[in-house]
Amino acid sequence: MDRSGGGNGNGGGSGDDGDGGGAGGLRLDSARGRWVLACVVLASGMAMLDATVVTVALPRMGRDLGASLSVLQWVVNAYLLTLSALILWGGALGDRIGRRRALVVGVVWFTAASALCGVAPDGSVLIAARALQGAGGALLTPASLALVQASFHPDDQARAVGAWSGLTGVAGALGPFLGGWLIDGPGWRWIFLINVPLAVAVLLIAVASVPESRDPAAAGRPFDTRGACLAAVALGGVSYALVGASSGGSAVRIVLPAVVALGAGAAFLRVERRARNPMMPLSLFSSRLFSATNGMTLCLYAAIGGILFLLPVHLQTALGYDALEAGLATMPITVLMLLLSARAGELAQRVGPAPPLITGPLVAAAGALLLLRAGPGSAYATDILPPVLVMGLGMSLFVAPLTATVLASVDARHTGLASGVNNAAARVAQLLIVAALPLLVGLSGDAYTSGAAVDRALHRAAVVTAVLFLAASATAVVFVRPRRLRHRIEQAPHPVCRSHLSLAAPPLEPGPDAHRRDPDARPGGGAV
Repeated sequence: MDRSGGGNGNGGGSGDDGDGGGAGGLRLDSARGRWVLACVVLASGMAMLDATVVTVALPRMGRDLGASLSVLQWVVNAYLLTLSALILWGGALGDRIGRRRALVVGVVWFTAASALCGVAPDGSVLIAARALQGAGGALLTPASLALVQASFHPDDQARAVGAWSGLTGVAGALGPFLGGWLIDGPGWRWIFLINVPLAVAVLLIAVASVPESRDPAAAGRPFDTRGACLAAVALGGVSYALVGASSGGSAVRIVLPAVVALGAGAAFLRVERRARNPMMPLSLFSSRLFSATNGMTLCLYAAIGGILFLLPVHLQTALGYDALEAGLATMPITVLMLLLSARAGELAQRVGPAPPLITGPLVAAAGALLLLRAGPGSAYATDILPPVLVMGLGMSLFVAPLTATVLASVDARHTGLASGVNNAAARVAQLLIVAALPLLVGLSGDAYTSGAAVDRALHRAAVVTAVLFLAASATAVVFVRPRRLRHRIEQAPHPVCRSHLSLAAPPLEPGPDAHRRDPDARPGGGAV
């Protein structure tokens, strides 16, 4: 659903600095081009750090704040909820007021909310601050890649986006190391407070070196305000009902938000069907393949989100790891995706998407089931590392082919919209699994502080995760037709990111020329 700026419209204040021009004319090898790249990488790295580290910090947060598991669920989901609901507004606002301005406002907002997270005296304030942080991320995230696509000369766009994705991927890979060190050293609050100096650097570079750009056509394009609000109410209601059920809440606490969520969801579909400029055009789902691949996305990213939510808690609570060790223990997943996912995309172009989309989830399911061996006294080298490596290998196989298949399932002029819907489906999947998983595995209250309870929960979660991976593989068997798709993928505007570090959502880059194919497609934002 992310349509956040992909044209090369030249806004005010871009000018010509002698390094290749203003917006749309910068060369990657110029001094100003390198500063622009540094700015967007640092901005994306802020969001990436929080996305990859917060789950590692949950046990420490819970102990320090005396928080229940439901509070920790909302620490994760408050951010996902506002980010998912408002990211379309962020992209559209950037098109209208200028992408640099949107980035600056997003960074200031995100950093102020991060500072509030860092000083939060209790769980309620932390949850509210995380919700505000997600709103800032909804501006920051789409503006980052949109600035790269709008600032650089067409001949350098592919290299610029590739450099952005590679450097952001490295930042994501280093996140667990840096975050774990901060949690064990100065404390978990510093995973948020460290955003302050990073933000100062981003703002100084943005004001001094980043050219402004905007989409002139965006001025007449209405915001889908009702759609965004209804989506937020629907997702929030479902999350509230699931968290309430897992914590043993009253019937009113469970049934009422569920009814509100159903009503808001129905109203959202009605509004999107009638809106002039819907945030999620329902016509895209007339393609069976598009619907199927988004169903696969829900399963795959729910599986990823579930295991990455519970495994760091298990490592610290049941196995006695410190935060740094827990972060490093899961780092092989990130490294494998950074190194192998682009090669998997190339493989899909040669043999078609079906083999990796069928095999990848099967491999990941096998890795999830290997976690059944983990328990008190487990050795990392024999009981934790093998399932982490196998899951990372499986994820690396399916992420890039999944993105390519989504783009090939619709007309070329709709690739930006298709990419945005697919990205949103992944974020929703992670929000829902964090809300539902404790209920499914029987973990509630302060049971996350008990090694035995968390160990049992991880074993059940491994089975749930494996089932989700297997469901995605089965969907690929039924709906992904190799002969029909291979030619369409070869002709489709492929993602140009070299790294698909998609632990939060698939990459949002349907190609450097997508804006020329679809004036309504505004690709932007990375998988942060």
